[in-house]
Amino acid sequence: MKIREILELLEGQLLHENVDLDQDVSCAFGSDLISDILHCTKEQTLLLTGLTNPQIIRLSDMIDLFGIVFVRGKIPPKDIVEMAEERELPLISTPFTLYKSSGLLFNAGLRSCKI
Repeated sequence: MKIREILELLEGQLLHENVDLDQDVSCAFGSDLISDILHCTKEQTLLLTGLTNPQIIRLSDMIDLFGIVFVRGKIPPKDIVEMAEERELPLISTPFTLYKSSGLLFNAGLRSCKI
């Protein structure tokens, strides 16, 4: 699934312009717990979360995050967006809950990441 399709499905807002909208995303994982994210992402993953602190961007340096979707309309502070832009890490904000966002992506064919 391409980023542009994810944006459309989730009625999302791209949080910086340094993104190739035709990149393919192969899997996704949703959580608000960093320990679960560290334990459960074993491949390049689109993360769905409500966490908007700097640790979520630093986490992308430790594991293979493809991008981050902030659920419930959350938008991280400007410094966090800038950190992601430097890393060319796509950031999307959606008004939907984690549950609804995950269901929409799953129903559209995006698989869950391998645990």
